[in-house]
Amino acid sequence: MRVRLRAFIDPPPYPSPRRGRGTRLHDRLLALIILSLPLAACGGSKNPDGHTPPTEPTYSVSALVFYDENGNGVMDAIEAVRLQQIDVVVGSVSAKSAAGGQAVVSGVRAGSQTVAIRTESLPPFFVPTTPVPVQVPQAGDAVRLPVRLPIGDNEPNRYLAFGDSITAGDGSSDGKGYVLKLQSRLAGYLGRAEVVPEGKSGSPSKDGAARITGARGLRHKPAYTLVLYGTNDWNDQTCQLRPAADCFTIDSLRDIVEHVKDAESLPVLATLPPANPAVNDGRNQWNDQMNELIKGLAKSEGALLADLNAAFKAKGNLPSLFDPLDVDGVHPNDAGYDVIADAFFKTITGARSASASRRWLP
Repeated sequence: MRVRLRAFIDPPPYPSPRRGRGTRLHDRLLALIILSLPLAACGGSKNPDGHTPPTEPTYSVSALVFYDENGNGVMDAIEAVRLQQIDVVVGSVSAKSAAGGQAVVSGVRAGSQTVAIRTESLPPFFVPTTPVPVQVPQAGDAVRLPVRLPIGDNEPNRYLAFGDSITAGDGSSDGKGYVLKLQSRLAGYLGRAEVVPEGKSGSPSKDGAARITGARGLRHKPAYTLVLYGTNDWNDQTCQLRPAADCFTIDSLRDIVEHVKDAESLPVLATLPPANPAVNDGRNQWNDQMNELIKGLAKSEGALLADLNAAFKAKGNLPSLFDPLDVDGVHPNDAGYDVIADAFFKTITGARSASASRRWLP
């Protein structure tokens, strides 16, 4: 399209100290005119008839993320666990599930779509369903998105707390330690949870290995087994006088974790909490060395790691987290048991790490 520029080049007779070609005002007007020519020639984003085309309508799709306990793909009446903060994806758009497992994905184009779960947003060990087809605009109930756990015939929503006197709750005001605190957090977030305590005061990790491997399977048939063992190993002179790697702790913990996996329970391995530095700061160097080994064991065995040691240290004032009457300086008070419950809770319910090793899972 040809456009005669000559009529536009000479500026209008506005009052100015200088007028005509080559002036600043002239150059600015010329630049604006040239920039507007493609729009004038092509009509901008309008149709040839001068009307702006209508925007393509989009719709919302509702979905519900639930724990399919029996793996049948159906949300049965007894299945009460809902997962929140899960990424639900429809086409190119997504939304996170809220409390109650409900997700509403907006901006979805009409037609045949699929509803899927972004695996990385699931808590560890959970396995998503295959994408579910949906016709948009959506009609009827929310799309049901089941997720499952590879726990064999173990009891869904049951968590075994396995360890020594810290697991037994020594130092807490109710004698329950972190058990009821964790159970309350899990039930409030997921909808259902039972934490079964099995702590033996004064026992070292090799005693724990003997206890758990002495029977076929696990007595309580837990979906998860939370292992907090090794604090009492420091009392063994063979461990105190040698590097942490030469102590029996890691071999014992490995036996425990492998037995848990053989029973198709999901292992959660904890680092050792620090000792109260106001009572026994000397053992914390040994704890730190042992915890590095525990981290390596969790990675090699595909267990979840609950870093209790880091959680305690993040609070800053360590003495405030311990029972002041504890002469050993290892038993938390109620505030310390809150820290343990929070650390286990975040480990179990948080989104999985993309680098986590789950090689033993199917």
